[in-house]
Amino acid sequence: MDSAWLVPVALAFGLAVGIAGTVAVHVAHQRGRRAVAVVSEGLPDGVEEVMDALQSAGVVLDSSNNVVKASAGAVAFGLVGNRALLHEPLIALVDQVRRDGVPVSEELQLPRGPFGEAQLQLLVRVARLGQRFVLLLADDRTEAHRLEEVRRDFVANVSHELKTPIGAVGLLAEALASAADEPAEVTRFARRLTQESERLAGITAEIIELSRLQAGDPLSSVERVSVGAVVAQAVERNRVVAESHRIALVPSGKVRAKVLGDEQLLVTAVHNLISNAIQYSPDGSRVGIGVTTDDGVVEIAVTDQGVGIPEDERDRVFERFFRVDAARSRNTGGSGLGLSIVKHVVQNHGGDVRVWSQQGRGSTFTIRLPEASPGVEAEPVVRSEEGAGR
Repeated sequence: MDSAWLVPVALAFGLAVGIAGTVAVHVAHQRGRRAVAVVSEGLPDGVEEVMDALQSAGVVLDSSNNVVKASAGAVAFGLVGNRALLHEPLIALVDQVRRDGVPVSEELQLPRGPFGEAQLQLLVRVARLGQRFVLLLADDRTEAHRLEEVRRDFVANVSHELKTPIGAVGLLAEALASAADEPAEVTRFARRLTQESERLAGITAEIIELSRLQAGDPLSSVERVSVGAVVAQAVERNRVVAESHRIALVPSGKVRAKVLGDEQLLVTAVHNLISNAIQYSPDGSRVGIGVTTDDGVVEIAVTDQGVGIPEDERDRVFERFFRVDAARSRNTGGSGLGLSIVKHVVQNHGGDVRVWSQQGRGSTFTIRLPEASPGVEAEPVVRSEEGAGR
């Protein structure tokens, strides 16, 4: 095993021997936390001060595997208790180092506590510390693993979603070539080819938009935006589709509220909610778009009379590529990214989006944004994390 990782720790110990008192005062002042000393007799000089300064979870064990020093991180992760390591895999690594005398490094998944199913993904490194003691360091890699899983899922979902329209384009191109002498068939295949290419372009555009929203600075411009103008533009974008299904779009609320942000992104968010409502509503129904203000908060609510969302799926509707009814969504050209885009737009504007739904009676999606104070031209914008669409 490579033991190069121990060099910085050894150097730190050596430095701490000479300036232990200074380090202790500095660390206590700067970090505001202290390692937990269980039994400190016999520890080499400076070890306690270095443990206080560790960002990793650190544990020092004696020859009987009693914990003689544990950093605050080790206690917070639940690695130690009653002067002992609490997880068998950690004990096994310590025993291996005592037996072989060789430092080891291993990734372990350990329960976060005695209750629940939460797991910690830790990079654990163990080595001897002098003749009597063993040092165990653990770095939390839980978030890194979560982000990697999200990335893998996103790539897999993108590949799956693009496969259908790309395959359809190829098949229709072949059919078009074989029907060259049949004008009616050429027209029919060309129409289908156009539809699939538009669907492919739409999915690609939404993936690009979602990636931009998750970038470091998704808002290119921030200005005072009229909520009424945002709703009017979003309604107009959906009017043709709504009329083709005899669905009435009914705006309400003459609120003159303004918010700080990017007008076109906000229009996109409200447009996606209205489009989503139309997609899941029966022909001949109505979709309401209401605007209200209360105590500095602007709410834009889009209500449909559609199929509703099962209770166990409501928390997932903002995940990327998630669909309540996958077959219906694909038939209508939905990508499953619309609500994820809504979530990220709203979060980037310092707001949130909520959903109420009852199966068979419809759903209401509500965007909540901070109202712009009179005379205020710009405010800090809250960045977002992860999410997909219904």
